[in-house]
Amino acid sequence: MANAPFTVALIQDGVAPSKAETLEQTIAGIRDARARGAQVICLKELFDAPYFCKKLDLERFDLAEPIPGPTVTRLAALARELEVVLVVPMYERQAAGVYRNSAAVIDADGSVQGVYRKMHIPHDPLFEEKYYFAPGESHDPVQPSGSRGPAGEAGGFMVWKTRYATIGVLICWDQWYPEAARATALLGADILLYPTAIGWHPAEKAEWGEAQVNAWRTAQRAHAIANGVFVAAANRVGFEAEDGTKGLEFFGHSFVYDPFGRPLAEAGTEPTILMATCDPSRIEETRRNWPFLRDRRIDAYGPILNRWIGPRER
Repeated sequence: MANAPFTVALIQDGVAPSKAETLEQTIAGIRDARARGAQVICLKELFDAPYFCKKLDLERFDLAEPIPGPTVTRLAALARELEVVLVVPMYERQAAGVYRNSAAVIDADGSVQGVYRKMHIPHDPLFEEKYYFAPGESHDPVQPSGSRGPAGEAGGFMVWKTRYATIGVLICWDQWYPEAARATALLGADILLYPTAIGWHPAEKAEWGEAQVNAWRTAQRAHAIANGVFVAAANRVGFEAEDGTKGLEFFGHSFVYDPFGRPLAEAGTEPTILMATCDPSRIEETRRNWPFLRDRRIDAYGPILNRWIGPRER
């Protein structure tokens, strides 16, 4: 039997002048979303800080916190109070010299179920993430205090069976990889949640801006269709300047797609709380009519484990 329908909220916003103000802004947004019926709430990537990866700066490692730490502890108490599931993406200090782009998954009883650590780490102008983040790895059996761990895990991809839904979490650059979506869907996710920080380089916006947004949405709509699963992305908004650069304009356009690839909710470029109700019975219905998982040739996919399988260049 399918689970009951659940309501997901994506908080699409920017950052306030300080970390403390951003946290208060986020808490107000969570309360608002819950008052409107949200049961699963996802924040943007690195929610409590400006996107600090625009340049290399050793001091920015100081933005990281352990999980659980002060921020997750406070939001866990809020989740327990409101009986809501929270996906909290933040900069994690896992150990001395080991920093991750992570997302804590907090259940509606306030327990930290575990942490997803971004698997694919980009390196682009103004997206200098390889300097700041180690990539995610297979699940660490040592869980944060009071957590239950993932309901399923495969090679670093995870799902959690929360009070309202079985959720899979992937982060930003992960969204371009069909392997990540497929692995997480195969673990039993009802919905793939993608906390995101994607934006325009100002010099590129006029020529490439619309195409970039369309490509971003199309790739994830395809994940929903190919896997018969709900897909949602929570992006940040606003222009963030940076000394010595022209900054980045984060373009929002958060969305929720159903397993047939139909939009349930789509946002523009302004701060908003995007909400949609997801009925897991649509997963069963879609997969019966489009049995892509049934017809996979799992005996033939070994070569995909190589980075390149074509002829060598001469």
